Amino acid sequence: MKTTIEKICARQILDSRGMPTVEVDVHLADGTVGTASVPSGLSKGRHEAVELRDGIRDFYGGKSVWQAVHNVHKILAKELHGEDARNQRRIDDRMIELDGTHDKRDLGANAVLGVSLACARAAANSLRVPLFRYLGGLFAHSIPVPMVNVLNGGVHADNPLDIQEFMLVPQGFRSFSDALRAVCETFYALKSLLRERGLSTNVGDEGGFAPEISSHEQAFELLVDAMRRAGYIPGEQMKIAIDAAANELLLEDRYRLGETQYTMEELIRLYEKWCEDYPLCSIEDGLAQDDWNGWVLLTERLGGKVQLVGDDLFCTNADRLKTGIQQKAANALLVKPNQVGTLTETFEAIRLAKKHGLRTIISHRSGETTDAFISDLAVAVQADFIKSGSVSRTERTAKYNQLLRIEQHLAQYAIPPENESGRTE
Repeated sequence: MKTTIEKICARQILDSRGMPTVEVDVHLADGTVGTASVPSGLSKGRHEAVELRDGIRDFYGGKSVWQAVHNVHKILAKELHGEDARNQRRIDDRMIELDGTHDKRDLGANAVLGVSLACARAAANSLRVPLFRYLGGLFAHSIPVPMVNVLNGGVHADNPLDIQEFMLVPQGFRSFSDALRAVCETFYALKSLLRERGLSTNVGDEGGFAPEISSHEQAFELLVDAMRRAGYIPGEQMKIAIDAAANELLLEDRYRLGETQYTMEELIRLYEKWCEDYPLCSIEDGLAQDDWNGWVLLTERLGGKVQLVGDDLFCTNADRLKTGIQQKAANALLVKPNQVGTLTETFEAIRLAKKHGLRTIISHRSGETTDAFISDLAVAVQADFIKSGSVSRTERTAKYNQLLRIEQHLAQYAIPPENESGRTE
């Protein structure tokens, strides 16, 4: 068969932070090659699959991934030789079996995921179909709404902001390209505002600005002012999403923002106030990864008004997602394939979320490569949103650019992010 796996090879490459990561090539019998690289997170949940690092201080400060590369060459390549790359579940199940742990700590989730994604891309290339079509079938026509990080804080920036991401979310545009243009214009306006106020326009890990601003409220106000300057109506044509990354805020039984400590109930009240005062439509990781009681209360209080996204809470893991569904904790799933380690497990989590009415957001990581696999994945699974960082830095824009290509490929058959568009002149 032409899609039989003939050879698998891997290498160590650098991600957007200059840290080593794994890239994998899968070679098929017909000469086709599929390549995939694996991103890496900085703010990680403790329930994520294990990213294998060597821990040798003299090599990249302990961050090299030679053992993961070795596992691809010496174990996975041998065991998967002769398999049909189109049989994704069989391949992924075999790798899970070979690893034998619940979190892929033996072979490394970075080794396993690299092979998993490269197999899918090789099969698509061999069949000469776009990756999104191969993954999603004939009815993959929906383009997600971009959630674009324009202000960085937390561990992604050296500034006083504790909230990790402030994102722009365009509303009601006729096409993805129009929605992305609106975000870019608002990004430019924000840059002008920062310069006028004597604030830095240097960017953080994910390409958003990282100014030395004094409060989270000031960040919200800057975004609203930028929307207006760009000619868009706050709350109608452009809204705001945040990633609180609350694991980083937790101090024993309290959450810290700046110099103030909050109980879980007090932090929820703060979120309620922000939702009243600003066009805030989505809160990611508003509470810590194991604060199930807090998540249930947060969902009771705000779930009917805004999107409450479980990232570290779920870790793209179907078992944790089942717990969340049973407890009615969160109403949206953030999807990061490297949190779980295989494409098959990623699809299982997405299917479960959709079955129970949760929205899905396909996401990058803070340490990225120019591989745009998640863009095709977002279209394939008809995700509601995609977040890939800002509209600066090539590893971020690579994902948005791939969605522009897919939109052009689909032409009149593309289902836009939303139906109507409006702009003040």
